[in-house]
Amino acid sequence: MALQCLIAILLINGLLGGRALATELPAISIIIDDLGYQLNAGKQAVDLPGNLTFAFLPYSPYARLLAERANQSHKEVMLHLPMQSDNGKRLGPGGLTMTQDEQSFKQTLHDSLSSVPHVRGFNNHMGSYLTRNRNMMRWLMQSAMFRTDLYFVDSRTTADSLAEEEAIRHGIAATRRDIFLDYENDGAIVKQQLEKLIRQAREKGTAVAIGHPYPQTLAVLTNWLPTLRHKGIRLVPVSTLIRLRQPERIPAWQMSSYPSHRAVKNLKR
Repeated sequence: MALQCLIAILLINGLLGGRALATELPAISIIIDDLGYQLNAGKQAVDLPGNLTFAFLPYSPYARLLAERANQSHKEVMLHLPMQSDNGKRLGPGGLTMTQDEQSFKQTLHDSLSSVPHVRGFNNHMGSYLTRNRNMMRWLMQSAMFRTDLYFVDSRTTADSLAEEEAIRHGIAATRRDIFLDYENDGAIVKQQLEKLIRQAREKGTAVAIGHPYPQTLAVLTNWLPTLRHKGIRLVPVSTLIRLRQPERIPAWQMSSYPSHRAVKNLKR
C-alpha cells in the first residue's frame, strides 16, 4: 500500500512516466512579426510576459538591439524573411524574388540570417507569390540546410504555399501558422482570434498564431497572457511546439540541438 501511494504521488507531480503531466496540457506558440523598425513598439513586444517568439526583418535598424534584448530574456528569435507577394509590395532589404538566380537567392538567405543575432528559425514575410513556386522553395530549403538547428514556419500567406512541404522534404523542422491574430488592426478581433487559438489548441493539442506589434495587439496580449495558466494552456517557443507537433519528422541529428524547455480573410499577403 505504501508503495502504491508513493507511485501515485510521483505521477501527480509528473516525476514518473515518459512525460510529465504538465506536458499533456494544450500548447500554443505566438510569433510577433515585423519587428525591427519601431524601437518603442519593439521593446513593448519583447517585454511581454511568457515564451513568445519574435521575428525580425533583416537589416532593420533596431533588429540587433531588440534581438539581444529578447535573447537576454530567454525568448526565441526568428528571421522574418521578405518574399515576393502577389500585390507587388516593396520587400525592403533582404527580399527574395523570382528574378534572382540561384546563387543570389541562396546568398540572400545566408546574409539575412547573419543580420539578426540569435536566430533559431525563420518564416516568410508576405510571399504569397514566391511560396507557390516549388523551385524557389527548393532553393530556399537547400540554402537553409547549412544550419542543423534551423526551423521554418510557413506563414501561410496563400493557401497554395509549398514552403512547409519543401522544408519537410529537405529534413528541416517545420510547421505552419494556424491563426492570424490581427488581420485587422482591431482589439476586438485580436480577442476573438485568441479565443479561436485556444479552442484549436484544446481540440488538436497545439496551435500557432502570428501577430504584429500594433498598439491594440500589444494591449490585448498584456492582459491576456497572464490568464493562460488558469486556462490550462501552455505558451511555448516555436521550437518546442514543432517538437511536440511532429517529433517523428525531425531527424535525430536535428532534434538533439533543440532546447528542452482558413478563412480567406485571415490570409496576410
